[in-house]
Order: sequence, then C-alpha cells, then structure tokens
Amino acid sequence: MSIKKKKSDAVKFLEKLSGGPLSLGQLIESMRQAENMPQTKFAEKLGISKSHLCDIEKGRKSVSAAKAAEFAKILGFSNHQFVRLALQDELNRSGIALKINIEQAS
Repeated sequence: MSIKKKKSDAVKFLEKLSGGPLSLGQLIESMRQAENMPQTKFAEKLGISKSHLCDIEKGRKSVSAAKAAEFAKILGFSNHQFVRLALQDELNRSGIALKINIEQAS
C-alpha cells in the first residue's frame, strides 16, 4: 500500500470520528493531539502564534492553499490533503456547494 493511500485512509478515519467532512483545522488539531504536543509548542513548530493555531483548529480562521502546503512540508506530509482541505474550507465558508478534488500536476 502506498503512503498516499495510507494518508487517505487516515483522513477517512478522522472524518468518521468527527461525524462529517474533515476541515484543515481538525486535521491539524488531530495531528497535534496525536503528538501529545501543547498548542504553544505546535504553533512554534508551524511558525505561528498559539492564538492563531487555536483559531485555525476551531475554524475561526482560514488557511491559504500556500500556507497549507507550507504546514504540510513542516510536518513532513504531502501537501495534497492539506491544500485540498484548505480549498474545501474556503468553499464551505462561502456557502458554495462544491467538492474539491485535486491531483498532482504533471
């Protein structure tokens, strides 16, 4: 099984736990909790303030696709899911009933 497939399964698992579509903030919060890391340390790792991280985790602040890709790189993950979730969050906030599906550019 490829790494990409495992991560996709992980996202599906988190969506099942959360009872609906996963947001980027929920993904980041889940990763932080899995590492048993306080918000202060995780925010420092991402290069943002603790309050900004809290706002992202709680869905009060959005993350640009570029920043999502940066977070993925810092955390050692493919940017695919991070960017997809950031874009989906933006559509959801705007009330646009579309689903984002992205693929790697060649």
